[in-house]
Amino acid sequence: ETMGVPVIGYRTDEFPAFYSRESGLGVSARLDTPKEIADFAKAHWNLGMKSGILVTNPIPEAEAISKSEMEPMIAQASAEAIAQGIHGQKLTPFLLGRISELTKGKSLKANLALLLNNARLAAEIAKEMSGKKREWAI
Repeated sequence: ETMGVPVIGYRTDEFPAFYSRESGLGVSARLDTPKEIADFAKAHWNLGMKSGILVTNPIPEAEAISKSEMEPMIAQASAEAIAQGIHGQKLTPFLLGRISELTKGKSLKANLALLLNNARLAAEIAKEMSGKKREWAI
């Protein structure tokens, strides 16, 4: 947001965390349909804004892991990374792998569900935007 990038919550008023539907952080605006997101993007760019738009999409409820369950595991994996001197490009793969071990694969299942959910939403937004490209000054 500090760089002028609106943060849109898709069907949520809260910025979703990686594994959890909740983070405690707000979003710039809540939009509930792919059409609303496409219309928002059109208005944003037609106003001359040059920034992108970040659309946040919560993980499906069935695969979500609560914030309270995940925080200790993330903290443990982060502490282990620091203790082992892991940083830079090696940090994310280490954290993802270690968190998957600590959750006995539950976090990996959650990651895959989030990936699929994001791809579905992106396709729906693209479908809404596809007929309107000529109107936009991108």
